[in-house]
Amino acid sequence: MTDTIDDPALLPAAVLAKRIAGKTLSPVEAVEASLARIAAHEPKLRAFTEVFSADARLAAEGADRAIRSGHAVGPLHGVPIVLKDLIDLEGRITLGGSAAHRARRATRTATIAQRLIAQGMIVLGKTHTVEFAYGGWGTNPHLGTPWNPWDLDVPRTPGGSSSGTGVAVAARMAPWGIGTDTGGSVRLPAAFCGLTGLKVTVGRVSTHGIVSLSTTLDTPGPLARTVADAALLYAAISGADPLDPTTRGILPADPFATLDRGVRGLRLARMPDVERAGCSPEMLAAYDASLDVLSDLGAEIVAVALPFRFADLVAMSGITNAEAYFVNGALAEDPAAPLGDAVRGRILAGKTVSAQDYLATLQRRDALKRALGLAWAGIDALLTPTTETAAVPLSEVDEAHLPSRFTRFGNLLDLCGLSLPNGFSASGLPLSLQIACRGYDEAMALRIGQAFQRATDWHLRVPAGL
Repeated sequence: MTDTIDDPALLPAAVLAKRIAGKTLSPVEAVEASLARIAAHEPKLRAFTEVFSADARLAAEGADRAIRSGHAVGPLHGVPIVLKDLIDLEGRITLGGSAAHRARRATRTATIAQRLIAQGMIVLGKTHTVEFAYGGWGTNPHLGTPWNPWDLDVPRTPGGSSSGTGVAVAARMAPWGIGTDTGGSVRLPAAFCGLTGLKVTVGRVSTHGIVSLSTTLDTPGPLARTVADAALLYAAISGADPLDPTTRGILPADPFATLDRGVRGLRLARMPDVERAGCSPEMLAAYDASLDVLSDLGAEIVAVALPFRFADLVAMSGITNAEAYFVNGALAEDPAAPLGDAVRGRILAGKTVSAQDYLATLQRRDALKRALGLAWAGIDALLTPTTETAAVPLSEVDEAHLPSRFTRFGNLLDLCGLSLPNGFSASGLPLSLQIACRGYDEAMALRIGQAFQRATDWHLRVPAGL
């Protein structure tokens, strides 16, 4: 299908990279196509905090000359990308979603950005986030909430906290982008915006130079249109960083050795029936159909008894609360600071977490990790919906009830996970499947997702009117 696409902005990143490397498409054409989409749609969608038009054009011209002269630095040279505005670029403002940081000019470039730039990728701009990445709906009362492109009439939740990256990639303003995930913040915008999002294990990707929410749980990761693109970007950003001790001993990932092996012989667990309560009928129908697809491909779908209920894990939010208060407590305590009420409340909740409570939560977390390891012995992945419903209108958002019921456990228990589209609601909104795997088994999640996307076409759809 991609062989007949002429507009570079509509191409998946892997196809775009092949055309650029093969000199049938120039980086200048790729960047101009993205900038044209941004100019056309950004006034309504508001995905970006800043667009680097002039610098992106200069970088594209340089990449074009390098590639034509045989000096390409790698297979991704000349491919555009966007970065969530938690990621420092030296000399650029990093808002971190907060109007209080309008003057926060970065004095360093984050390791993840250095790696992308060193491989020749071209940063188109920075994208919006929930204040300090502390929210799952994607809302931001002071800097603005990006518009979910799947409904151009009613403003709906884009998912958060990586809201701008999700909207930019879904609207084809960029082929792919980087988000961060502390409780679902890559997977939730992937779900609501019809994308593929990979939540990596802590330590897989450096967090150096990224504004922190929770030092224990933060993970950067790709938001892309396909599993193949997510695997490509994941491989580009993974590996050890001496500036981030959590990455010590981690080699760059190679998910491609197993990506196309299919699912025959794998044992995939469906979520317990009790967890179906609260999910919309459309989400459950798409979920059940996804299990059937994977079963038809040769996977064995099995039951599993989990040592927890997903909703109960919200009681373990003390880790994030305490660490968020440590980082941003002073700002949250200032009544004059421009901070949304919901995020302010979440940060201030950390003030009441005692050292004893914090350490007890860490101990309970370790016990749950051991219990889960026993519960899914012999199982390759756990399958759930990513969210309970499709994107809801912003007017119906309840900030006291975050949409991270099915995603939070992945962060808490040091797992990895993949979110990918698996259907659409009657009103044309994306639905989503989550593939949760053991820590450091991203290759398995991607393998299962690749098999699913080869058998379905949900990921190929484009928002109408764009």
